[in-house]
Amino acid sequence: MSNLSKLEFVALDISGNNYLPWTLDAKIHLTANNLGATINDENQTSAQDKAKAMIFLRHHLHEDLKREYLTVEDPLELWKNIKERFDHQKLVLLPKARYEWLHLRLQDYKSVSEYNSALFRITSELKLCGEKITDEDMLEKTFSTFHASNMLLSQQYRERKFTKYSELISCLLVAEQNNKLLLQNYQARPVGASPLPEANAANYQSGRGRGRGRGRDRGRGRGRSNTWRRESQNSKSSGGESSRQNTGRPPRGRTGGSQNNICYKCGMSNHWSRTCRTPKHLVEAYQQMMKEPGKNVETNLIENAPNLSSPTPLSDTHLDASDFIEN
Repeated sequence: MSNLSKLEFVALDISGNNYLPWTLDAKIHLTANNLGATINDENQTSAQDKAKAMIFLRHHLHEDLKREYLTVEDPLELWKNIKERFDHQKLVLLPKARYEWLHLRLQDYKSVSEYNSALFRITSELKLCGEKITDEDMLEKTFSTFHASNMLLSQQYRERKFTKYSELISCLLVAEQNNKLLLQNYQARPVGASPLPEANAANYQSGRGRGRGRGRDRGRGRGRSNTWRRESQNSKSSGGESSRQNTGRPPRGRTGGSQNNICYKCGMSNHWSRTCRTPKHLVEAYQQMMKEPGKNVETNLIENAPNLSSPTPLSDTHLDASDFIEN
């Protein structure tokens, strides 16, 4: 049956793997409850305090361990029995902790915080086993395990002559965070590039193209107005049809459909007059035909629907090659 009340710390396992931290936690909590003397030799505590200490210790034992020590009623006797059974864990844990301390290197970890956590875990295990680890040992371990590319940085930290490991690790953590920030700023955009504009930013230049702006826009606006003024004067002097033929622009009255792409040189569609490649004699023939009265009709116009049953031609107009060749 599991314990109904909440445990103050992790219960002692049947294998005894957590014996060392369990003894430390048990001593601290017994002392906090004024029951620390109950596990000392030749103590003179009252029976009530011994009962409280016994309840506390049994509550933090594995269920199988409770059954094994069911007849023990004195907390000092229970404490000694557990120590005799699991005290050999120091001999088992010590070689492993020494091996980890020997092969601990700062360059094997991705961040300083991971290395710091591993170092404190190993040093705690060594101290529980009776080994002494000083700040000088931890400083020398950190300085001697820098990466080869950071050799100069290691020498600079040595010259600062730290006396406590906490001071060194604080500097390393601050430097690591600053390096991350610099790297993020560097990768935000290429070197020399301007930042991207915001999504809702409106880039508006007042007076552009109207002759009222400043600098380059002002001159550009004057040039455009003078150009349109000259074109309008040319169109008035030369006439509507000729000006449209020179500029290649469609008449204002015709909008939409294929009329927008009609050529005013040859009368064909799908291209402009400025890109017309029709032979010169055909262009001149078409222009002559357009000037004659009564012949200003579209070349592709079909006035009568074709009658498939009658072989009569669609139009009586007969065109010969001589009509398109200049005399």
